[in-house]
Amino acid sequence: MATPTPTSGLRAWLLEGLTDRTKQQQHAGTEHQGRPWWRVMCLTGLDYFSTLGYQPGIAALAAGVLSPLATIVLVLLTLFGALPVYRRVAEESPHGEGSIAMLERLLSFWKGKLFVLTLLGFAATDFLITITLSAADATAHMVENPHLTSTLHGHEVLITLILIALLGAVFLKGFGEAIGVAVVLVASYLALNVVVVTVGLWQVISHPHVVTDWTEALTTQHGNPLMMVAIALVVFPKLALGLSGFETGVAVMPHVEGAPGDTDDKPAGRIRGTKRLLTTAALIMSVFLITSSFITTLLIPANAFEPGGEANGRALAYLAHEYLGNAFGTVYDVSTILILWFAGASAMAGLLNLMPRYLPRYGMAPHWARAVRPMVIVFTLVAFLVTWIFDADVDAQGGAYATGVLVLITSAAVAVTIAARRARQRGWTIAFGVISAVFVYTTAANVIERPDGVKIGACFIAGIMGLSLLSRLARVFELRVTDVELDDMAQRFVRDTAHRTIRFIANEPDSRDVTEYREKVEQIRDDNDIPPGEDFVFVEVTVLDPSEFESGLRVRGEVLHGRYRVLSLESSTVPNALAALLLHVRDESGQRPHIYFEWTEGSPMANFLRFFLFGQGEVAPVTREVLREAEPDRTRRPHVHVG
Repeated sequence: MATPTPTSGLRAWLLEGLTDRTKQQQHAGTEHQGRPWWRVMCLTGLDYFSTLGYQPGIAALAAGVLSPLATIVLVLLTLFGALPVYRRVAEESPHGEGSIAMLERLLSFWKGKLFVLTLLGFAATDFLITITLSAADATAHMVENPHLTSTLHGHEVLITLILIALLGAVFLKGFGEAIGVAVVLVASYLALNVVVVTVGLWQVISHPHVVTDWTEALTTQHGNPLMMVAIALVVFPKLALGLSGFETGVAVMPHVEGAPGDTDDKPAGRIRGTKRLLTTAALIMSVFLITSSFITTLLIPANAFEPGGEANGRALAYLAHEYLGNAFGTVYDVSTILILWFAGASAMAGLLNLMPRYLPRYGMAPHWARAVRPMVIVFTLVAFLVTWIFDADVDAQGGAYATGVLVLITSAAVAVTIAARRARQRGWTIAFGVISAVFVYTTAANVIERPDGVKIGACFIAGIMGLSLLSRLARVFELRVTDVELDDMAQRFVRDTAHRTIRFIANEPDSRDVTEYREKVEQIRDDNDIPPGEDFVFVEVTVLDPSEFESGLRVRGEVLHGRYRVLSLESSTVPNALAALLLHVRDESGQRPHIYFEWTEGSPMANFLRFFLFGQGEVAPVTREVLREAEPDRTRRPHVHVG
């Protein structure tokens, strides 16, 4: 045996677990072992709870003195909007596919694929910006620490890139103990935040003038209470970062421990656990959102939130240093840095769970996209680019992050509304319809206020669609039939012809009357000079969904008009179905079968486009090309004849 070269060793390392990973995706959700829901909550909490590191500062910068009121509106939308939506998503999509899978089932053909690719673009925006924004804010906490400012100031981009590289290295090494690490980080971070919030509230109680100053500022700037509420309703979309984490919550469902009676179709225990996870996380976060917004708005000068200010992107850390001393503040900074850095791990896990579920299955990513390590490298490099473009600025990335979050939540709200309507649940349909309308407004307001977010999302969408279509073109001649299954009659046809030359005729079914088959046999005999004694088996392919890339092949045999044997196939493309059948018959019979075509009329380019988009067109040469790629040995390749 030859000694593996360094290149082959590297390739094997990169693609390690590729076969197993593919199998796991095909049988997702078949196992119900997992961890208690509260431990898995800490994994999704890396994304959700870590936003406390920058959310209060961004909220104060966006809404000013109205930040606490706008935050209350956001919390109401969280508890009575996003939470019910994602509890329903957990019921409808219990294996971690999320709302995208729900919407995918509603649309077919290319429009469904393009719609999913659009949502994947926004999901990529959400998760990738989570990585870069969290790393940038971790850097801000490092740089603004009194002990490190003089050393690290001016090196923000480099530090952020190092943090992202370390995150990528963790995934390249392996990420099996993520939940255990997440529990420690989340528990310590929330405990420290309880201390900071409690001290902050005590400061507000001890110094009542800050409340008076705040209420006077509200009255001066915004007039009467009704006007304040109205403005809060208008500005709260700017605080949409506080809604992050719900999509991650359903993405990690496969990790939730199921009940003994769970089945693959009805994992009731897992669904209950996920609902508890979502509800508990939302309640904890809601309390922290309101209290942190209140104390930071009242206790921190407005100019400290501005870019370059000491509280910019780190409002609670500012209070920790101000009221609990630099020693406690440094401990708080370390905890915040760690959870923000590891929040990128939650987002990376979301990307690795989401993208390989769709793109390779659509033929819109290379085969290696099912492996973890190559995708980690790709996502890490993209995160490097995003960090460089945004100069590791937390505020600059907020718009893109909020847009990605809101589009996903809005799509989930629409999906559950449609699901409730199909289930004829009138009350839930109306309720989810209202929630969908609110999220549509929130998303639109965010896009109008910060159009950079949708521009960045559009770049991700364009990139995913462009690369996906190029990949589909590059893989267009792959044999993409996953398995072939013949019914009893079809197997009998193969056995009957196995002792002589096996001859198939590719036929596009029309009226399927006796004249059609008789004339087809005569034409094939004349075009190929076949003696009258030879017999044929017709093969007819019906194209179902040409946008599908991989599918199984089911072959049904029948005898028409008392004499013509016909194999009926259903597939996404005619050439791939024919090539897969020929190879299967060769392997089963030990003979190289022959198949006969007639040339397709029309422009070769137009016919190729018909094949690419609709699975038909230039059938004969494409069938031969698929066979050539699938079987490099010419002596074992089935024969293709065209007359």
